[in-house]
Amino acid sequence: MMLAERIGRIELSPTFRINARAKRLQAEGIDVLDFSVGEPDFPTPAAAKTAGIDAIAHDVTKYTANEGTVALRRAIADKLRDDNGLAYDLDEILVSPGAKASIFCAAMALFGPDDEVLIPAPYWVSYPEQVRLAGATPVVVPAKESAGFKLTASDLERAIGPKTKGLILNYPCNPTGACYDGVELASLARVAASRGLSIIADEIYEKLVYDGLTFTSIAAVSREAKESTVVVNGMSKAFAMTGWRLGYAAGPKDVIEAMGRVQSHSTSHPASMAQAAGEVALRRAADEVRAMTAEFAKRRDAMVAGIAKLPGFSCVTPSGAFYVFPNVSGLFDRSIGGRTVSSGQDVAEALLDTARVAVVPGEAFGSRDHVRLSFSCALPRIEEGLTRIARAIVA
Repeated sequence: MMLAERIGRIELSPTFRINARAKRLQAEGIDVLDFSVGEPDFPTPAAAKTAGIDAIAHDVTKYTANEGTVALRRAIADKLRDDNGLAYDLDEILVSPGAKASIFCAAMALFGPDDEVLIPAPYWVSYPEQVRLAGATPVVVPAKESAGFKLTASDLERAIGPKTKGLILNYPCNPTGACYDGVELASLARVAASRGLSIIADEIYEKLVYDGLTFTSIAAVSREAKESTVVVNGMSKAFAMTGWRLGYAAGPKDVIEAMGRVQSHSTSHPASMAQAAGEVALRRAADEVRAMTAEFAKRRDAMVAGIAKLPGFSCVTPSGAFYVFPNVSGLFDRSIGGRTVSSGQDVAEALLDTARVAVVPGEAFGSRDHVRLSFSCALPRIEEGLTRIARAIVA
């Protein structure tokens, strides 16, 4: 059989690819320390687990409405109102099987052939591919490391062309952990509104912010911003519910309805028991989320301090999420394990082969000078991993 032309324009997620190689080594009995995949090592909050089990026990195992259960959408609306100062009706909310699915539905509903979509780099690996699947063209806009990996209003203005239709903005950012404050978001929103851009705001790491930072949604900075933004969030990161596959989007009614049509012919709604668990997580798991965030802050500090001691590494301290994105260009033209490295890809392969530490090459996120390390693992493992890296690069 002949594959569709679009398949030639996309690749398997690099994070899954390197994680698969790490898992193969682990299956062979090799102790690989995996900093590659962004998945909290905490359990799903107890109340949410109980709600999912109770849903199964009480036969809440049938189809739900395509847009999600009324109970869950009410909980989402309450969360957006209480946490973000955003008012949405239930028909302005769509529940999907993961935030990734929400972004895909938004891209399919908003973008098409001849459209260009701006994506700040470093970016999450799936944004360009989802834009391409929608038939549109991703346009990468560098967010300078010297500016904390944050896009400025002037950067945005310069990047807009006659075909620019939208902007995908992720904060806190995967892979850099960069997060915008309200003033920065308002500046970006004014430029987007003046040029008629649609915004997909990926806020999946919203709860995981550090150093007293107050999270602001770009949709909350003005009426115009809310009218042109699809807010995407979900349960995977803050609630340690990756396997439950539960995300959501909120936005203008016509856009959410269009996204719902896409979803109705692709994935349909998430599992009914996952939705029951998600409702309870939103309403009753605040204490667990705070405890998890506090632990992530300790791990971040340990990771940043350890990286600062590594020759050839430099690192911007992340404001949120659970990743660091160190610049490793100081290692280029040096040998690691008998291999001369000249890119993030080379460094990642050398560290896996020599130190048995899995990191993700920066090329996956739009930068050959960096690698991404996740600190979603216990402190002793972080310390062990950094020790292994230090031995490998100084040997």
